[in-house]
Amino acid sequence: MSALYAEVCADDDPERGHATWRAGRDDLFRTHPQSPLPARDPLRETGLPYWPYDPAWRLSAPIGPADPDDRPGGGAGPWAAERTVDGGDDGNVTMVRIGALDVPGVGSLDVWRLHQYAGGLFVPIKDGTSGQESYGAGRYLLDTAKGAWLGTDGDELVLDLNFTYHPSCRYDDRWRCPLAPPGNTVGVRVEAGERLSA
Repeated sequence: MSALYAEVCADDDPERGHATWRAGRDDLFRTHPQSPLPARDPLRETGLPYWPYDPAWRLSAPIGPADPDDRPGGGAGPWAAERTVDGGDDGNVTMVRIGALDVPGVGSLDVWRLHQYAGGLFVPIKDGTSGQESYGAGRYLLDTAKGAWLGTDGDELVLDLNFTYHPSCRYDDRWRCPLAPPGNTVGVRVEAGERLSA
């Protein structure tokens, strides 16, 4: 996955880079021995469905501070600043909230550091399409442990929501995936990225 994102980042045309990303993901899902798609899944032949690329969803934002006072209950319960989730064969995965992104036109999304599972930054998103046009538990926007990020623009993270994708557990329940907690849930409909059907 890292090599695919490196190829995308090397392209100065985001829409063309997105087409490269889609083709690369389709190839991985079709041919990789660890593909989350079951052997006879029709998506291996047709490819994964996406909304058409929309440059309006290519945004950027700086990582702001992680303030526990900005969360209900001071950051307790489902709003906790540290979460442990079942990572399947990888064991439990601890996520620590290190900041938040104020994404223009979308809202606030928590930024998590994964303490296992190869480390890195993690930003899932559950939006107004979740459970209808996209996976009900949300999609991934950034997962730097897998190389899934588009770099920076100055001191801001590039957040191209056209690159949001479903976690592996959407395709096969043998996979266990960290999912979007409450601080990564927004009401806006993000009609960009991977979807359930075309």
